[in-house]
Amino acid sequence: MTTQTEVATFAAGCFWGIEQAFRETAGVTETEVGYTGGHQDNPTYEAVCRKTTGHAEAVRVTFDPTIVSYDTLLEKFWDIHNPTQINRQGPDEGSQYRTAIFTHSDEQAAQAKASKEAEDNSGRHSAPIATTIEPAGAWWKAEDYHQQYFEKRGGGTCAIHS
Repeated sequence: MTTQTEVATFAAGCFWGIEQAFRETAGVTETEVGYTGGHQDNPTYEAVCRKTTGHAEAVRVTFDPTIVSYDTLLEKFWDIHNPTQINRQGPDEGSQYRTAIFTHSDEQAAQAKASKEAEDNSGRHSAPIATTIEPAGAWWKAEDYHQQYFEKRGGGTCAIHS
């Protein structure tokens, strides 16, 4: 029996903590941190940090939709960061830390828009949601030392709520 998987891509600040949160989600079969949403091919971490590439630090989540729905992943996304902050999460500043949902289909785009509207109307936030919803474009895998960063180094988090 072959498992059919889907892909979702999220940017919500430092990709280490975001990846860890999704890795702990039942039904997620794989995660990978990388860069997307910009204009430079083959960006490095250093180039992204110089804020010249236009890329966001992001996590690509491969999931089994028979175990976890895209809507559930969207709920997790809203819960693990502050979606009202523009180009930052906590102490991390710059467009590479922006909040964004990169969609892989028209269905994902519709679900993301509905989810964003519901979150914006939820009363949970004192400011409007700043998250952008964009079609997924080129994906650039981050350097190996960034992959499963907290698992390799033990514990930690960089998700910021405020």
